[in-house]
Amino acid sequence: MKQSGAAAVKRVFWIILDGVGAGELPDAPAYNDTGANTLGNLAKAYQAQAGRTLHLPNLESMGLGNLTSIPGVRPQAAGEGMGAFGKAVELSTGKDTTSGHWEMAGLVLKKPFATFPNGFPPEIIQRWVTENQLPGILGNKAASGTDILLELGEEHFRTGKPILYTSADSVWQVAAHEESFGLNRLYRICDSARKLCDEMQIGRVIARPFIGNPMRGVPFQRTYNRKDYAQPPFAKTFLDILCENKIPTLGIGKISNIYAAQGIQSNLDTHGNAHGIQVLLEQMDQTKSGLIFCNLIDFDMLYGHRRDVMGFAAALEEFDKALPEIRKNLRPDDLLLIAADHGNDPTYRGTDHTREYIPVIAYSPSQKAKGAVDLGIRSSFADVGATAVHALLGEEHQRAELVGKSFLTHLELQSRLDSSYV
Repeated sequence: MKQSGAAAVKRVFWIILDGVGAGELPDAPAYNDTGANTLGNLAKAYQAQAGRTLHLPNLESMGLGNLTSIPGVRPQAAGEGMGAFGKAVELSTGKDTTSGHWEMAGLVLKKPFATFPNGFPPEIIQRWVTENQLPGILGNKAASGTDILLELGEEHFRTGKPILYTSADSVWQVAAHEESFGLNRLYRICDSARKLCDEMQIGRVIARPFIGNPMRGVPFQRTYNRKDYAQPPFAKTFLDILCENKIPTLGIGKISNIYAAQGIQSNLDTHGNAHGIQVLLEQMDQTKSGLIFCNLIDFDMLYGHRRDVMGFAAALEEFDKALPEIRKNLRPDDLLLIAADHGNDPTYRGTDHTREYIPVIAYSPSQKAKGAVDLGIRSSFADVGATAVHALLGEEHQRAELVGKSFLTHLELQSRLDSSYV
């Protein structure tokens, strides 16, 4: 595989297992995350609760068990398995969705986004209320998304006041009932809040719609009509490099929202992991070239934050069962990349993300190496994005503001210029 010249592949399928960390980073104590290990701790807790180990044979064959100790997932010995495995260090300050995704695309966030553990300033809230002619707000505190619905959902129903809350992350979250408040109205007031949050250096505004009516025996339940309004990246990313070179970029799930549509030419919204996998498989049949960038959100949204060990484990096994079909639909000139954006250890205290390594797994049908290749510890999440660009453009592209070093040559892909490569 050359460092320049013809591109190595026509398509890169890049999947983010949102919140699936691979063990505490060296600086985890600074984030109060000592001992966090999403994969390892989850597997141990699952074994204790379910009476069996996690069954992830396909991820095991790609080296997942080599990243950290995972009961039930055996490490691959030299010459065993397929693809490549490693784990990556986060250089950015923080442990949230935005910083993790931005770094994978080449940008390191050196100054963390602002957080408001004691709620947002009253004068800012009043500006927002006045601008949107709201009757007021409820909440304005750090809270779990499910807990705050139990606490304030009925009052929201009665008063029409949206529920405003935050977390340990840099987020301005607004919960409102899809029917009584209106989904489009919720989106409008969140779009309005984005302008205020730019002033305060808040990473994301998140619309959190829900349905239900406990007074009629129907519990409140959040829906997949969530929408994120992120700050745009502060500079061009690897995604922009692809667009500048006329390489198509397609997001699946919340990808476009995370990058404020910068560098993502089109996006397909999804309703959870199963739907995301379905859409991915459809695009494997329909999309002829470019980057297909998919976020599977349920690990984080449904199970990590809710500290649901059994649900998290089931979601991992569901993804593992889909891997054979995903691999079967890869063409010789395709590359599969699997990573995460942060940890979200469902056994850890609190309900927030955890500062961890992310898994890095790669596979191509044209790989010549025998057995799974050890990529080692990558010095930045950005190595994943750098590899995607290298594969699609045939050379490593760097700008002063971008980090990341491609690991493509470690895969020993059969050259597309070789007459035997079909």
